[in-house]
Amino acid sequence: MRPRANIRFLLALALAAALALVVAACGGGDDDGDGGSAATATATTEPAAAGAKLPEKTKATLVLDFLPNAVHAGIYRAVAAGYYADNNIELRIIQPTSTADTLKLIDAGKADFGIADGIDVAGQIDAGRGATAIMAVTQRPLGGIITRKEDGITDPKQLEGQQVGITGVPSDTAILDTIVENAGGDPAKVKKVTIGFNGVQNLENGKVKGFVGFYPADGVQVEQDGTPTNTFKFDEHGGPRYPGLVVFSTEDKIASNAPLMKAFVDATVRGYDDVLADPQQGLTDLLAENKTLKKGITQAQLDAYMPLFKADAPAYGVIESAEIAKLSEFLVAAKLIKQPIAPERFGTNELLPSQ
Repeated sequence: MRPRANIRFLLALALAAALALVVAACGGGDDDGDGGSAATATATTEPAAAGAKLPEKTKATLVLDFLPNAVHAGIYRAVAAGYYADNNIELRIIQPTSTADTLKLIDAGKADFGIADGIDVAGQIDAGRGATAIMAVTQRPLGGIITRKEDGITDPKQLEGQQVGITGVPSDTAILDTIVENAGGDPAKVKKVTIGFNGVQNLENGKVKGFVGFYPADGVQVEQDGTPTNTFKFDEHGGPRYPGLVVFSTEDKIASNAPLMKAFVDATVRGYDDVLADPQQGLTDLLAENKTLKKGITQAQLDAYMPLFKADAPAYGVIESAEIAKLSEFLVAAKLIKQPIAPERFGTNELLPSQ
């Protein structure tokens, strides 16, 4: 099979042109331009949580962590079921070109909500910015080292002396070093190669023996392309367990517009609860809202994400303080942040629907 490049890499240039329009259009959430998808109301039998519905229709903007994919199934389920509309939210969904764009747009007040890795949100906080998580999208980190079975790498220590791809962000190096060191290897002996988001293609064509990527997405894509993998998951090989993706906003927005925050979280949690109860309906809604997605690979990726959405948390969306404390300790040791972050500064559960 002819190797296929990672979809994030293939579409990055096209999205770059769109981002310039997004920055201009989504300030304050008052524009209905073409950069996002507006939620529309449909009939639903499930009422909004008490106090979640806004008194009048309100425009809001959500910036994804990247292209729409299986991890966003709950959001598009909430759109299709009319949950945002039920709560009087007219939601616009923006696709950024990179995680950095999501962080910048939220920090600059150009959008209301963003999705990012928990490590990226911690980095924003450490840098003195106002980012604060308002719910967990997944309960486990998504990163890991993905290798080909045919290369015979069954232990991360075997990556010594081999070329391993990283995107170039600091967290990739920390993930790689942690996994190798945990296996008794020497991270300094691994030949790190910066390959951006082209890990899938580089692994499939043999240019690298492994790469740091999101195993429920990138790893599944490699498998779907016909290349069996051995994957070393970060939190199973020395890394902390923490919410791999979170929805975040800023302290100022949370303080100044708590009703909008609560209404958004309520609708989003309802969407993901639906997906947990009926994955096929979630897949159908995701594909209907995103015509370019292919059913086969999206189904496989959703199957991989399903155990990670709630895991053993008491309810969907909960940010567990003990896990944030462990993440903070790890980030300080890895020199990715300068000082520990208190769990209550990292995020809040106060906006979640009462259980």
